[in-house]
Amino acid sequence: MTMIAAGGAAVAAGPGVAAATPISATLVHHVLFWLKNPDSAEDRDQLIAGLRTLAGIEAIRGLHIGVPAPTEARDVVDASYDVSELMFFDSVADQKIYQDHPIHQQFVAKCSHLWRKVVVYDTLKA
Repeated sequence: MTMIAAGGAAVAAGPGVAAATPISATLVHHVLFWLKNPDSAEDRDQLIAGLRTLAGIEAIRGLHIGVPAPTEARDVVDASYDVSELMFFDSVADQKIYQDHPIHQQFVAKCSHLWRKVVVYDTLKA
């Protein structure tokens, strides 16, 4: 595996794999949701629809909404959650704008009845 310096960040590239484009965001906000009714496709779809409304918040540089991938089961993989939201921000201040934004507040009010547990991982670029 080769390490390539790209925009001040080291990016791993292996044989036959193009170097990944570094993410320039300063803060990554990753939220995992466990539904109260995990077998309900309707509840999952309602949560995903609610998460999509968050794209209207201008402070968000990037948004990825997903569900657990059917990858190989390994001890280090936690696929116990139902829905994931991954957001990118330019600063901690922008993440605070998102937290306080009326669209986010409306999402929480409309969708919080769907989940039983939420875990948040916020990371700063190293």
